Amino acid sequence: MREGDAGLTKGEATRLFILEQAAPIFNRRGYTACSIQELMDATGLEKGGIYRHFLNKEELAVEAFRYALSKSVKTRTERLEGIPNAVDKLKRAVSVFVETPSVIDGGCVLMNTAIDSDDGNPRLRELALEALNGWQNRLAKIVIAGMRAGEIRSGVKPRQLANTIIATLEGALMMSRLQRTQSALRDAQTTLNGVLEGVRCPKSR
Repeated sequence: MREGDAGLTKGEATRLFILEQAAPIFNRRGYTACSIQELMDATGLEKGGIYRHFLNKEELAVEAFRYALSKSVKTRTERLEGIPNAVDKLKRAVSVFVETPSVIDGGCVLMNTAIDSDDGNPRLRELALEALNGWQNRLAKIVIAGMRAGEIRSGVKPRQLANTIIATLEGALMMSRLQRTQSALRDAQTTLNGVLEGVRCPKSR
């Protein structure tokens, strides 16, 4: 049993190990293109050893996405709690997205899964949609809390602002990946910082 797996049974530790190895492969290759042989090579397990813990490839892909998403969300939210002002919290969320590499090899888990599953795997598409909704809700809650605290101007539409942040970041990420430069992400950060300063309540400056 590996360090950090204390408290897990041998079966639980093996299952976690499979997810750790499978998540970046699915994230890079997609559900359809990923072969069981690649998973066997990555884990050192035979097909039966993998499917002892997962019913089939689809279940493994679903659980690998959940594992990858939880790691990504934790990375992008753990630095926000200590920031008191809602606008500054949103700016930090933007900064973390732009400046912190994906914790799962292959890039943004949500973007990759949304594209890969759009016409291929209904369950993964459903989970990607849930993840998007969760992201929207987390940002919208920060906006609502900021409005109640007098930190964000009244009249701001929480979901609209959340959608603007997400769409700008994900679009810039796609451009940055194609161009292999951070320029689009940096431009998006500058633009979003301006938008967020624009919704800041003057008395909270």
